[in-house]
Amino acid sequence: MSEDLLKSATRQIKQKAIELGFQAVGVSKAVFLETPFGHLQNWLSEGMHGEMTFMEKHVEKRADPRKLVDGAKSVISVGCNYFSENRQPQNTYKVSTYAYGRDYHDVLKEKLNELLAFIKTIQPSVHARIFVDSAPVMEKAWAAKSGLGWIGKNTNLISKEHGSFLFLGEIILDMELLYDESVESLCKTCTKCIDACPTNALTPYSLDARKCISYLTIEKRKSIPDEFQTKMNDWIFGCDICQNVCPWNSKAKQNNEPDFLPKKEITSYSKSDWENLSPESFERIFRGTALQRAKFQGIKRNICFVKSASE
Repeated sequence: MSEDLLKSATRQIKQKAIELGFQAVGVSKAVFLETPFGHLQNWLSEGMHGEMTFMEKHVEKRADPRKLVDGAKSVISVGCNYFSENRQPQNTYKVSTYAYGRDYHDVLKEKLNELLAFIKTIQPSVHARIFVDSAPVMEKAWAAKSGLGWIGKNTNLISKEHGSFLFLGEIILDMELLYDESVESLCKTCTKCIDACPTNALTPYSLDARKCISYLTIEKRKSIPDEFQTKMNDWIFGCDICQNVCPWNSKAKQNNEPDFLPKKEITSYSKSDWENLSPESFERIFRGTALQRAKFQGIKRNICFVKSASE
């Protein structure tokens, strides 16, 4: 494909991604991610992944897209804003903003399927796969390599234009495109995220999941250690503390995705509402949302754990 055709195809794909509701899109060459792979190996060897044993599997695939798509040449990374100005009430159990609306996996996959269908009108023979946190893909590393932002000291992808309230997704494909340049970190001397973390889970550019409130309330299946009893700050699903204090989120804008509008229960439930939630109500209200990952029993466990700290 000539350079003019590469430019045209890349421009059309990016334009279509924006039309589909993504706020950021970039492209990088499908190569082995040597430095992120080294960081991942060190992180795993230190046991910072806790009970997430799935992280130990297919480690090399996480760093090499060519092991996921034969003949892969490009990785298209997209970012979708999920920041919400419509917040929960004061003095209630807290839910991470990413779980306010419909499960982002489903929303982004639908958009990426549309984007891939468009790509096939440009190159019908393209071979590709879509990923939304659903396979061994280092999505933040690819987003950074594709110029969407940088990986901050809180280990989140931070965009200069959009902050860090971004869902990420990828299309890995055997189609050559024009590649974007990565951007430098703008965290500089700031340590607000590290200073604000109540469990000391963060060190610069590294997260010990075993101490992270998000991990403790979502991924951890065994009981939460008593040492965190007074440090949960009423979070019962996820945690946004390190994002809320980040200066790059001070100008975050309301997302314009209808599927991410918060459930009315999210923005109205008091502590007693959460405490009195039944299995049937949980299934009816939160079907199709990220809260189902923790399941009803997980949410109730978290509520009991947080509540007991004040008793």
